[in-house]
Amino acid sequence: MKALKPSHREHRRYLLISGKDANKKDIEDAILKFIGVLGYAKASPMIVKQKGEKIILSINRSEIDKIRAGFALS
Repeated sequence: MKALKPSHREHRRYLLISGKDANKKDIEDAILKFIGVLGYAKASPMIVKQKGEKIILSINRSEIDKIRAGFALS
């Protein structure tokens, strides 16, 4: 299988989430409540690293503003 051209790959951005109550389930619920299942699929969030109270979340570049808004409202 051929590798994808750089122009066809997803462009990702990283979001640092920190807090005492930060966990995977709460993050997924906050995203799903605000943008729904279709928005979740478009954003394709992945937890890159979780250490203590900090989580690094990888998100599709075009959906980063929607994810930030979801966290602000939750």
